[in-house]
Amino acid sequence: MATEVPEARSESDLPIKAVYDASDLDGFDPATQLGEPGQYPYTRGVYPTMYTGKPWTMRQYAGFGTAKESNERYHELVNAGTGGLSVAFDLPTQMGYDSDEAIAHGEVGKVGVAIDSIDDMRTLFGGLPLGELSTSMTINAPASTLLLMYQLVAEENGADASRLAGTIQNDVLKEYIARGTYIYPPKESLRLISDIFAYCAKELPRWNTISISGYHMAEAGATPAQEIAFTLANAKEYVRAAIGAGLDVDEFAPRLSFFFVARTTLLEEVAKFRAARRIWARIMREEFGAKNPKSQMLRFHTQTAGVQLTAQQPEVNLVRVALQGLGAVLGGTQSLHTNSFDEAIALPTQKAARLALRTQQVIAYETDVTKTVDPFAGSYVVEAMTDELEAAALELIQAVEDRGGAVAAIEQGFQKSEIERSAYQVALEIDHGERTVVGVNKYTLDEEEPYEPLRVDPQIEIDQRERLAALRADRDNEAVEAALERLREAARGTDNVLYPMKEALALRATGGEISHALRDVWGLYVPRETF
Repeated sequence: MATEVPEARSESDLPIKAVYDASDLDGFDPATQLGEPGQYPYTRGVYPTMYTGKPWTMRQYAGFGTAKESNERYHELVNAGTGGLSVAFDLPTQMGYDSDEAIAHGEVGKVGVAIDSIDDMRTLFGGLPLGELSTSMTINAPASTLLLMYQLVAEENGADASRLAGTIQNDVLKEYIARGTYIYPPKESLRLISDIFAYCAKELPRWNTISISGYHMAEAGATPAQEIAFTLANAKEYVRAAIGAGLDVDEFAPRLSFFFVARTTLLEEVAKFRAARRIWARIMREEFGAKNPKSQMLRFHTQTAGVQLTAQQPEVNLVRVALQGLGAVLGGTQSLHTNSFDEAIALPTQKAARLALRTQQVIAYETDVTKTVDPFAGSYVVEAMTDELEAAALELIQAVEDRGGAVAAIEQGFQKSEIERSAYQVALEIDHGERTVVGVNKYTLDEEEPYEPLRVDPQIEIDQRERLAALRADRDNEAVEAALERLREAARGTDNVLYPMKEALALRATGGEISHALRDVWGLYVPRETF
């Protein structure tokens, strides 16, 4: 009696056939579903030549402990050939607190660099050619504060603000869904984001004003279909907020960018990126009436899947990261960060970070995947998967719309509960051995080799507190408080808050003082209990 083979399922719980053929593309119209590379609906990529002219931007995520230590790491990365920097901030900075506040105790410098004032930002980017680099900052609720500090430092060093290139994540809605580093209520957060859009359109025209992130939802357990659906639903909310604030869609939409994960399930990931581009192009053209082709392009940064890295046999993560990075490239990413193999244990060591960058360089310069655009175009399996993922994502986007849009659905706990359900299912599959994780539930070792992780010195917090005390003793505190009051006044009304915010930061107001000034007016977000 023949053994029955169980049906294979994708990460999005869609069926995967053992064999695909022409019948799986019945009714498939390449002219409308694919188009040409660099042309609507951008399924094949947002640029005509993609990597055949030059590779994607290779970013490495850095930032730990002190600004001085992070600056040293940046110089090493630039010397190693990276063309873009990506900054990690510590938890107090992400939450809008200074290092000397009681709530920050024990967290200063732990998961990223502590940036309390423009003084720290000067140290962080000292000696780096900011006018030539592209800098991505993973910061959300206080994104405006960190962006303005960066602009001030760049201008001090002679850089032309109109030429500064980079991205702030600035995606607060996903914080309510997956991470929790929010400050203000959703309505006020959207007001702040609209002000950032308007400010950058005038002052920093090359800056990507938001990186709408599915990455963190994926790390929390979202499937590929959920990742793109909830990300694009959030994006629609941001577009509506900006239009509601009086901005023309084609003024701000060309600077929108996205941030996705790349998993080891290579085929589905390639299909996911292609489906996301196609959905977004149609949303912008058909729902928002965007006429500028750049408004219709889904440009995105990718980071390899940290959630799939294991503390057991950590060197195996080098293989995982290589596959994840390859999937991102085959899917048409604009920039890529490859995780270090030791990140499941602690902050990456210098050697591990260099190996992660070398992984990208091998893909770019030692393989042939950069020699042709969209290598999987026309593939029976990838085109079928792209169509299936598109349909699944559109169904979820509609479910969000049916609940009143992304903010209303967040307040109802919809996205969070859907992601938690998926994460729980994966955990069960791993526990029951139905899903293989090499080194965890299969091919394990009786004894793991010792590994010495990078550790953060607790002296960092003491030093930051001392720097803050010296800053407050040295600056003009009356001028700072007057500037903070002008910020509060703008927040109470309709003026763009970034202009008084920049003035206060130039006078050496701290990030925490800026956030507290806005808290005074807008309040704090307290999530509704969902159980």
